[in-house]
Amino acid sequence: MTEREKMLAGELYDARDPELQALRRRARLLIQALNACRDDAEEERAALWRELLPGAGQGLWIEPPFYCDYGCHLCLGDNVFFNFNCVVLDVAPVTIGSNVLFGPAVQLYTATHPLEAEARRSGLEAGKPIIIGDDCWIGGGVVVNPGVVIGARSVIGAGSVVTRDIPSDVFAAGNPCRVIRRLEN
Repeated sequence: MTEREKMLAGELYDARDPELQALRRRARLLIQALNACRDDAEEERAALWRELLPGAGQGLWIEPPFYCDYGCHLCLGDNVFFNFNCVVLDVAPVTIGSNVLFGPAVQLYTATHPLEAEARRSGLEAGKPIIIGDDCWIGGGVVVNPGVVIGARSVIGAGSVVTRDIPSDVFAAGNPCRVIRRLEN
């Protein structure tokens, strides 16, 4: 099994693997070009976004700067909006539904490390996928931790740290993020 296959399977893997380093370098060069691209260069920006995020649906809108590890591990529905300064560590799959809004400085972390110091010293790491359902609104400054699922139509309050799954149709907030109330749809 390759290091990339281990990474995507959620197993411990070596991020120093040449294939993974090349994929990250490719993403960083594309991100650098995107973040430097003039706002009026719409066709160039659209082409760069398609290259970085081949799994994106229609109507993608990202305000730069934007950062991710690979880009190719993101699956985005239609009409996804990322506000300024968002970060997606996509060492595991990140699946985002349609009509999802991200406030500024949202951070999605699939990357994780062993809890035991000896294992961490080995340099191995792992990842757990993140899933965000359709019609969600993730407020500014939210951090979503590895392995979290946020149900459809839910709203996460600004500044929250989402450490566990959030059901559909709720407003949740805090650190750690917890359900505050159900939403009427």
